[in-house]
Amino acid sequence: MMWQPSLLLLLLLLRRGAQGKPSPDAGPQGQGRVHQAAPLSEAPHDDAHGNFQYDHEAFLGREVAKEFDQLSPEESRARLGRIVDRMDRAGDGDGWVSLAELRAWIAHTQQRHIRDSVTAAWNTYDTDRDGRVGWEELRNATYGHYAPGEEFHDVEDAETYKKMLARDERRFRVADQDGDSMATREELTAFLHPEEFPHMRDIVIAVSWARGEADLYSAEPGEEEPAWVQTEREQFRDFRDLNKDGRLDGSEVGHWVLPPAQDQPLVEANHLLHESDTDKDGRLSKAEILSNWNMFVGSQATNYGEDLTRHHDEL
Repeated sequence: MMWQPSLLLLLLLLRRGAQGKPSPDAGPQGQGRVHQAAPLSEAPHDDAHGNFQYDHEAFLGREVAKEFDQLSPEESRARLGRIVDRMDRAGDGDGWVSLAELRAWIAHTQQRHIRDSVTAAWNTYDTDRDGRVGWEELRNATYGHYAPGEEFHDVEDAETYKKMLARDERRFRVADQDGDSMATREELTAFLHPEEFPHMRDIVIAVSWARGEADLYSAEPGEEEPAWVQTEREQFRDFRDLNKDGRLDGSEVGHWVLPPAQDQPLVEANHLLHESDTDKDGRLSKAEILSNWNMFVGSQATNYGEDLTRHHDEL
């Protein structure tokens, strides 16, 4: 039995990428070069049991949330008050925090990990310290220095590495919007985090499609089809093949690899607004936020309270 190029091709490519020798995708010091969008927090969203860790990490970012966890309640409230002032100043400065201002703040804090990763990569890739990252700098820092025509002559799976190098160069060329082969910080960000940039969408979903009649799965006579093949066929039929033509086209691949994303900062902003807007006027005063401060930020006291709740639930 044979399954023609479609969902199974993508599945096999992904499985193959997870096997064998560590890929250059690991990058310098084991850091991945292409990052996928992360959730606002890995903590459970469990307000009903007094656990606001998800809200803290969404509002502050994970690292800053840890800093707040070490503060006294008084200092935590005071620092939250200064954040409220910053949110309002960054918006219309009318003395209130609107839904849009709250969402913008959460989105900004969640971009911090991207800015940090780009800064670390910049220091690695900008080897001549000229304030730009050239393709040759990035290539050499990632794959090593090779004379022309001798690329990967000293490693196994040289052809695989050559394909990875070509893939990275294509992504770099797309990110390099002015075409000067030198990446600005913004262009390097697009290279490292293509999921954040609309003009990088096609490169994110690019897949090497087999041409012609490729034998991706063939059962021997009398062999029972593996359960995973049956499952993937059902997934393909019911969820992936949107136009039901028996194959995956580019738009369907894109819908699978980069499905329409939920606006997580907006969802969290709505949640915080709903829980804190005591007069239900659709906006937050500084007093309303500070009166519900333990939902926005943590402290030594809130950590102690959450620990008590958690231990009580475990009993």
